[in-house]
Amino acid sequence: MKRLHTIQEVTRYRVGEDRRLYSANHDEILAGLTTDVYFVKTKQILDSEGYQQTDVTAEVFPRRDGIIAGVDEALSLLKDLDVQVEALPEGKAFRAKDVVMRIRGHYTDFGIYETAILGILAHSSGWATAAREVKQVTGDKPFFCFGARHVHPAVAPVMERAAIVGGASGASCILGAKLAGLEPSGTVPHALFLIIGDTVAAAKMYDQIMPPESPRTILVDTFKDEVEESLRLGKALGTRLEAIRLDTPGERGGVTAALVREMRAKLDLAGYQHVKIFASGGLDLEKIKLLSQAGVDAFGVGSYISSATPIDMTMDIKEVNGKPVAKRGRLPGVTLNEALKPVL
Repeated sequence: MKRLHTIQEVTRYRVGEDRRLYSANHDEILAGLTTDVYFVKTKQILDSEGYQQTDVTAEVFPRRDGIIAGVDEALSLLKDLDVQVEALPEGKAFRAKDVVMRIRGHYTDFGIYETAILGILAHSSGWATAAREVKQVTGDKPFFCFGARHVHPAVAPVMERAAIVGGASGASCILGAKLAGLEPSGTVPHALFLIIGDTVAAAKMYDQIMPPESPRTILVDTFKDEVEESLRLGKALGTRLEAIRLDTPGERGGVTAALVREMRAKLDLAGYQHVKIFASGGLDLEKIKLLSQAGVDAFGVGSYISSATPIDMTMDIKEVNGKPVAKRGRLPGVTLNEALKPVL
């Protein structure tokens, strides 16, 4: 699919009747079909009037503080163009109005990608920032992103990769984890236990069928009291039981610090000191802090990360053919940020 150049091409474009999903594929993004249409009109005018060789310097800046993510993906839109790019390294903190990316080149080459670049950086940085907030609370204790079910599947891998950039130890979404160079994290859902009809019976099946590298972390809130189920699992699996997972629903009060303290005490008294406690289910920063203090060893965090507000990004042209320029209210010329690194 060729890149859009004119508004007439936009008018002629038709969505295929056999299209099954609404999300844009890679070719459609690269062709410019996800851009704001006024960038196509701008390119057509500049091309028609002989401004194709106009060199510009464009800078991207955020509206609030955060953690940068999405740089690598944004660069994939630009790597085949004759442009120079500087950017913050992924995972680095920035302040509001800091320049996080600078692009130099012919505007008609890269201007059509402004919408996509800003969207990639805005969402990815929002998710990475939320993950960093979780990391600051969990400290040395691991947490895993379980947020894929809360977002459109087309962006779930992007979100979970961004969470790993922000500090998550892993992710449940297969493609999200693979994009970050990791194996996906997770065991089995409540569905297995409900179908089998007994927590211990299902756990034994898991232990027998799953390979050794699959963690023996078992849900304990499906049928019986969580502590009772944990002790049953300890007796059945012994040292093979690595952890129990608390995911008590809100209808029963959710996972509480009191439950965690009771769980830890009774596991220890029964000789299962090796069994870790993993907590998940609607966790926010305050709840994570309380549960960590009570004895939780690791966390699954979903909606706190997935629902993070995107960090608005803006792209401004700051030089035209080497001359400092800016729209009213902005300072003309290149903005100093020594943290930027050449990336393209």
